[in-house]
Amino acid sequence: MNRFFLFLVVTAFATAAWRETTSAPGTMAALSKAAIDGAGQAVTLAIGLIGVMSLFLGLMRIAEAGGLLLIIARLLQPLMVRLFPDVPANHPAMGAMVMNFSANLLGLGNAATPFGIRAMEALERLNPHPGTATNAMAMFLALNTSGLTLLPTGVIALRASLGSNDPAAILPTTLIATTCATLTAGFAAWGLARFFPAGSRRTVVKPMDEAPSDVHGAAATQVLPPPPDATLDPQTQAALEETPSLPPYPLWATGLFFAGILALIPLSLAVGAALSAWLVPGLIVLFLLFGAVRRVPVYEQFVEGARDGFQVALRIIPYLVAILVAVAMLRASGALDAFVILLSPLTAPIGLPAEALPMALLRPFSGSGAYAVMASILSDPATGPDTLVGWLVSTLQGSTETTFYVLAVYFGAVGIKRIRHTLAAALLADLAGIAAAVAAVHWLYPDV
Repeated sequence: MNRFFLFLVVTAFATAAWRETTSAPGTMAALSKAAIDGAGQAVTLAIGLIGVMSLFLGLMRIAEAGGLLLIIARLLQPLMVRLFPDVPANHPAMGAMVMNFSANLLGLGNAATPFGIRAMEALERLNPHPGTATNAMAMFLALNTSGLTLLPTGVIALRASLGSNDPAAILPTTLIATTCATLTAGFAAWGLARFFPAGSRRTVVKPMDEAPSDVHGAAATQVLPPPPDATLDPQTQAALEETPSLPPYPLWATGLFFAGILALIPLSLAVGAALSAWLVPGLIVLFLLFGAVRRVPVYEQFVEGARDGFQVALRIIPYLVAILVAVAMLRASGALDAFVILLSPLTAPIGLPAEALPMALLRPFSGSGAYAVMASILSDPATGPDTLVGWLVSTLQGSTETTFYVLAVYFGAVGIKRIRHTLAAALLADLAGIAAAVAAVHWLYPDV
């Protein structure tokens, strides 16, 4: 991230300086304004996140206290254990990652972020190399940036507002593209891990947070076993020995759970637009009712979790400032437009029109910027929502994620500076998602 941040800023400055002295006076002034506006946008964005992060981390605390995350983790244990072999099966990180994936599947990006940060905080307590991403972190964020989504509600709503004849028809192309991106992310994170070693192992004992309770009221927090030549302090060792080994649920229960997840696909195809309005309030009510049934003091637990959300939102402001300023400078300098001109002769023959290229390039950097580009393309009478370009940018927005935003927020929340192979795996997933989106749109809508 150090090198990439420096590259973005220097490239933007060099491009602006060249244009200022040769062909476009005023570019440097625009660059200055963009840098200041980007910093302000970062703070505004973080402030806007305080409320939603407090809300969902409050619900997360209720779920933890009632044992819901452990129940879900045990249902998904056969898959999660293979994806994250370094994380104990009943560790809170497992439940938080599952909830993050579930929120992303339903298009609840605002809900997924607090769950993801909670997962990163739990994974950091298992980290033997503070400041360096673990294999589990890299896998988790690579899958997260792949944009696995079953219901792109925001894109459907925009298409409907702009007069699309079939706003929800992007669901099949989105499912194809996001599935390819997610599979690529998983294989890339697994395959690249061996080429980016974490460094020499050493044991670091971190303070243990208050552990949530499982269905029997026992502490559920675990830490990784120490290396053979290291020892844990007595308090941590005692907590580790007292933690029960929770078995997975029967295979038929896991099968039913996955069948329910798969049933969401035809459900989203049939009633996706109508269902989207029920998701957030339904999630809130379900968590509160679950806590009440489990005899959890829901108000007290909610307030405790909301307090954590406030602190996390403030902590990520410096990381957001760095990324959004760099991206704003790159756009204002004209460097992004130059990349489009340079690459369009290469992308047009493979079915990626030049009009959609800014969207494809900007999507990994800025969610709001990419959304604005998509809105301008869909509202342009020359393209519109039901043209090849309109289908393509809609699919890209619904099936990909803001890679650098996710890495900045999640790694920034736990102070990770050495990200190892995470960025490479995430970018490979982005490329796979773009390629699959192009192929899916041309395959399903050849006459558009």
